[in-house]
Amino acid sequence: MEALIDTYRNRLEQTNNDFVRYLMPQINWNNRLFAVVGARGTGKTTLLLQYIKQNLDASKTFYMSLDNLYFATNRLADVVRKLWQEGVNHIFIDEVHKYPYDTWAQELKNIYDSYPEMKVVFSGSSILNIYKGNADLSRRAISYELFGLSFREFLEFEGIKKIPPVSIDYLLKNHVKITAEIIRGIKILPLFRKYLQSGFFPYYKEDLDNYHLRLLNTVNAVLETDLPAIENIEFISVQKLKRLLKIISSMVPFSPNMTDLGKLVEIQRSNLPKSLIQLERARMLGLLRTAEKSPDDLSKPEKIFLDNANLAFALGEDNPNIGNLRETFFFNQLKNVSKITFATKGDFTVDNKYVFEIGGKGKSFSQIAGIPDSFVAADDIETGFGSKIPLWLFGFLY
Repeated sequence: MEALIDTYRNRLEQTNNDFVRYLMPQINWNNRLFAVVGARGTGKTTLLLQYIKQNLDASKTFYMSLDNLYFATNRLADVVRKLWQEGVNHIFIDEVHKYPYDTWAQELKNIYDSYPEMKVVFSGSSILNIYKGNADLSRRAISYELFGLSFREFLEFEGIKKIPPVSIDYLLKNHVKITAEIIRGIKILPLFRKYLQSGFFPYYKEDLDNYHLRLLNTVNAVLETDLPAIENIEFISVQKLKRLLKIISSMVPFSPNMTDLGKLVEIQRSNLPKSLIQLERARMLGLLRTAEKSPDDLSKPEKIFLDNANLAFALGEDNPNIGNLRETFFFNQLKNVSKITFATKGDFTVDNKYVFEIGGKGKSFSQIAGIPDSFVAADDIETGFGSKIPLWLFGFLY
């Protein structure tokens, strides 16, 4: 127990509050039980510790990570009981999917029921499904997801400019005014290129030269450790998923032929949709579907993307196709805040209302001519006009 206490104190002392992620003010911290999920490296632990440091009495609050060796021989429920007896009323539990026992959901349910005056926050992988299992957390816990850095957050994290996020509706109506404020005094396009290459995960700042190598290590850790811990899949399946991701990274974005793709990675066609969904939940892929299909739909997606542009540099070549990067960026930023679906004309439909075509500065409206509420998101321009909007501006939605 002393080791847990020392770890908590040390981590809290080392936590910096200079930059706070977008999700902090969106969370209802008064909820008795909720989850913060997200891909590895998005900053979930930092978010929890920042909130403690900014808002709570550290002596009545406790943070612990369930990947600590202490839990190899000790149970979460016993630790919480001791903390409650010591006057602790706020518990922050990190990495629940690393708990060495298959009972984390049941123990959280029991904690919720046994200590009605205690508030519990837990975090885990984006793959985590808190609504699955026999503990029935669905009536007790809600879930918030922390995404990677938006382009807006990247500029703030770099100390370049702090601009509040905007809604998609406001952006489309006022993009000329918004861009004028943002680009004043800075060269936005080189910064956008830097973000596409190495700005999505906050840990890029720790060692920029080795960022893509570390990103590859993150991918391996998700597939080899996090996914098996949650989905209960075998080693051979993990290797096939790694091969699937590598093959897709050289082809994206593309409309998949499920039979041919299944043969390439030696996965039965009937099992391939589930594998794609697993990679999507792990935030390795983005699957573009028609408006009628849900995220759990096992039918073929219309198009497959890497989850974010940084992955294209880590998994693929040094100079990924610029057209692929543009569409990947747009899909990534929009799917985090809106419903983005396949468009029969144009590249994407957003919120069942807006149609977008993605391209370079010379991109015309020919493919979306005559379609109401249609726009071109154009790269290599600082500011737009009318229905032509700078692509980089869609990084200011969260």
